[in-house]
Amino acid sequence: MENTSDLIMSAGLSQGEGIPNILDRIIAYKKEEVAHAKTQVSFDALKDTPFYNRLTFSLKQFLLDETKTGIIAEFKRQSPSKGIINGHADVVQVTQAYTQYGASCLSVLTDQHFFGGHNNDLIQARVNNIPILRKEFIIDEYQIAEAKSIGADVILLIAACLTPARVEELALYAKSLQLEVLLEIHHEEELRHICTATEIVGVNNRDLKTFTVDINRSIELSKKIPPDKIKIAESGIDHIETITTFKNAGFKGFLIGEKFMKQPDPAIAFAHFVQQLNIASKK
Repeated sequence: MENTSDLIMSAGLSQGEGIPNILDRIIAYKKEEVAHAKTQVSFDALKDTPFYNRLTFSLKQFLLDETKTGIIAEFKRQSPSKGIINGHADVVQVTQAYTQYGASCLSVLTDQHFFGGHNNDLIQARVNNIPILRKEFIIDEYQIAEAKSIGADVILLIAACLTPARVEELALYAKSLQLEVLLEIHHEEELRHICTATEIVGVNNRDLKTFTVDINRSIELSKKIPPDKIKIAESGIDHIETITTFKNAGFKGFLIGEKFMKQPDPAIAFAHFVQQLNIASKK
């Protein structure tokens, strides 16, 4: 199993290059990766792909549908903090099960160097007729056009690696492509990244700079998020009771990944969790 240092080194970045934390190392690599991608596939070529002009699904609508679970179920092979989580799961089999058993949205990691994902994972998951979030470290409009070209419905913008002005620019560009935006925050000062173009706000219980998890983070920030925004709790959600707590605090969505992916059969794990959730909601 690869540890954090192994993953960083495999991406060509070392602890000794003066980059202070995991997120900054990822973004430093991502800048080089995007620059290279632009030389391989042009914007015009992205627009010629089969998925580029498809009608997208609305995450907002799915989250506001009270008959659905609100769960954003994630497909993730590895992470810098945990190493390999599940190196053998089939993306089609897992995401179809997520969809069948009641996920409101799929989240697919496409970062390859740090999370073991690939754009093709999302392309394969597109067989499902529910919203798909491209889980990626987006810093450039090119990645948003790329998300559209591989079949995504929603993109992630992480406040910790973008300025408020840049969030607004990228969010407006995404909306021009009929993609919805999930803005992820973790600290109170990141509330200023929220703008008209970011209708869905996620609070990550995991600090992306240290990868430590505090499940109370969402509750602490929830009352400070404007009431017209749809709120999502992210990371560290392992129990039905946690979802109930978040629902009582006004959250409509719950992004869950490692809980299912670390099991031998993520499909069975997800089905069992939803069954428990349905039982609890009837009490």
